[in-house]
Amino acid sequence: MSIGTSPRRIGPAPDTAPGAGPSPIVSPRVLALGPVRLRVSARTAVVGFTLAAAAALLAVLSMQTGTLALAFGDVVAAVFGNGEPGAQAVVQRIRLPRTVTALAVGACLGAAGATFQSISRNALGSPDIIGFTTGAATGAVAQIVLFNGGPLATAGWAVGGGLAAAAAVYLLSLRGGVTGGYRLVLIGIGVGAMLSALNTVLLAKGDSDLAAQAHLWLSGSLAARTWAHALPVLAAVGLLLPLLLGLGRKLSLMEMGEDAARALGIRTERVRITAMAAAVGLTALATAAAGPIAFVALAAPQLAARLTRSPGVPIGTGALMGAVLMVGSDLLTQHLPIQAAVPIGLMTGLVGGIYLLWLLTRSRQV
Repeated sequence: MSIGTSPRRIGPAPDTAPGAGPSPIVSPRVLALGPVRLRVSARTAVVGFTLAAAAALLAVLSMQTGTLALAFGDVVAAVFGNGEPGAQAVVQRIRLPRTVTALAVGACLGAAGATFQSISRNALGSPDIIGFTTGAATGAVAQIVLFNGGPLATAGWAVGGGLAAAAAVYLLSLRGGVTGGYRLVLIGIGVGAMLSALNTVLLAKGDSDLAAQAHLWLSGSLAARTWAHALPVLAAVGLLLPLLLGLGRKLSLMEMGEDAARALGIRTERVRITAMAAAVGLTALATAAAGPIAFVALAAPQLAARLTRSPGVPIGTGALMGAVLMVGSDLLTQHLPIQAAVPIGLMTGLVGGIYLLWLLTRSRQV
């Protein structure tokens, strides 16, 4: 089976359908965000603003849901500290941390997925498929089962596990001083399988109560999220996402090939390592905050690229799409017509599995 090497899509692009004319050439605008300069087309800007508005709307709708039903205006007022005391306490102490965690986790996974798909030049090169999410999960499970040190300790161990897995995959896939492509994906899948087996061993050998806690965490959940869960992943968005946005143009040029990128003065391996480290940090902290979340990192960049039709790496729009998918999935789990709490990881796995099958059946090269 041969999978296409496009970093953002498999199969035909939406603007190459039969009968469609060539896409219009639009001069991108340059946006300066401090030291970060971004080239953004008008279509990408419109899509980005639309996704941001959709994420905000879904966030408010999600915070309306619960034992205490709240009106739209009451939620907005409570978020800004102007609501009724009871509604304000419920929103700011319970629902807002959960929603912020969902938004930040989705943004982390969307940006990380776009980065890894670009580095591997493969639409299947998302961190949950090539083992980095599993590595973060291994670190977190080991911490929960062996030490039970709390959310911050879990986040630290998750980052360590993710970085260790990324280092192993990188070193094993290194050939001639260069990594990436199919080799990175295949080795990542193998490392992820071994780490998944290690997780099973840790759960089987650990204390039964702690193992049950870790097993619930492995399902991926936003239940009982507090600011202790939300703040680390929110800090990751604020610190690492701008770094990846600054590397976006270089990653796009590297997709043309190693020799072409070096001819343009890009230190390809340095850029690759920096981008991988930042993306692993995003993935690990997202995993620590909500557990392993399936397919958001795979689907978000693909969907964003199809909406923007931009040749660049969809790091920013992928992050926004990831936030929309996470908070939308959370809202959907809260409105399922069954008397059971469904972990969000299972919901994203179900929806993402359907999307992956559609992606593969649409490919011309499978």
